[in-house]
Amino acid sequence: MNIGIVCYPTFGGSGVVATELGLGLARKGHSVHFITYSRPARLSSFQENVYFHEVTAMDYPVFDFTPYESALASKLVDVATYEKLDLLHVHYAVPHASVAFLARAILEKKGINLPVITTLHGTDITLVGNDRSFKSVVEFGINQSDGVTAVSKYLRDETYSTFEIEKEIEVIYNFIDFDRFKREDKTHFRNLLAPNGEHILMHTSNFRKVKRVKDTLDILLKVREHHPAILLLVGDGPDRPQLEEKARAEGLNQCVRFLGKQEAIEELLSISDVFLLPSANESFGLAALEAMACEVPVVSSNVGGLPEVNLEGETGYLCEVGDVTAMAKATCSILETSDRLNAFRARALQQAKSFSLHTILNQYEAMYKDVSGSFSTE
Repeated sequence: MNIGIVCYPTFGGSGVVATELGLGLARKGHSVHFITYSRPARLSSFQENVYFHEVTAMDYPVFDFTPYESALASKLVDVATYEKLDLLHVHYAVPHASVAFLARAILEKKGINLPVITTLHGTDITLVGNDRSFKSVVEFGINQSDGVTAVSKYLRDETYSTFEIEKEIEVIYNFIDFDRFKREDKTHFRNLLAPNGEHILMHTSNFRKVKRVKDTLDILLKVREHHPAILLLVGDGPDRPQLEEKARAEGLNQCVRFLGKQEAIEELLSISDVFLLPSANESFGLAALEAMACEVPVVSSNVGGLPEVNLEGETGYLCEVGDVTAMAKATCSILETSDRLNAFRARALQQAKSFSLHTILNQYEAMYKDVSGSFSTE
């Protein structure tokens, strides 16, 4: 099939999932066309059957805000026409679902039918899409899609409760590529970051308020009362200056490492003992899944789609949002003995295997065939 994929080309979950999905489809022989304003972050090297179409918007003085949506719609029409796309898969409803509807309407005037699948990822529903300035358009775009998926049962249910949705929403979970995410021996790397044999805690995110990264520092303080430990903070974002200030104020300079954005996240996970995810909300928890694939148990908040990924008492622990005492206690419980830690590692890996890329690819391919087949017979 010739598949067009629209996504945000950033390190955010929707962009990562869209890119990894496209790469997986390409390896199975599909032609995949990424259509966005810059090369996706994980589209870092040449791969057969993968194409990138850059969207450029006119910079004109009359525009206070560059009309990206119009430029994207035009590019979609162009790519669909000349690359003969079989379907369009848009990730993140805002504004991609409504833009896809506009592009499809233009193509219909040209005698071209282009089915559209929209995948909902989280904040496009729970935060941005629920804003009064977007809600009607998001609702319309979802209902005009030929197929709709959500990355968790939680997100599916939130979408139904937030919007008047006429379409059936199919849950297709986020996934993990085990060719990349697997625990490897990085002893030399571990010794460099934890030279005295400390336990390594890790967190990765975009350092926004919803991620509650400050809680990881409070957890570290409490864990260090019982176990020698350091914390790796991977990523960047608006909360980083306050985090650095707090680390200095609490005397944690030597045991908190701010590593910034990292491409080879699996190498850092390979040396970690516990992954901390104290978010106020997570529609799925892709970072937790990546950790589990690398045999790292997870201590997370008990919100959103996280209970569908992180199993209480098996792959880690689920705690109430903001309860850093409980999260620290859970972390210490995992670290109690090496045998206990290894048991959590094994169960984390086993749970992660149920979200393998191969399994999820088959689900998307089945949906693609159903949507394109039903569309072509109308």
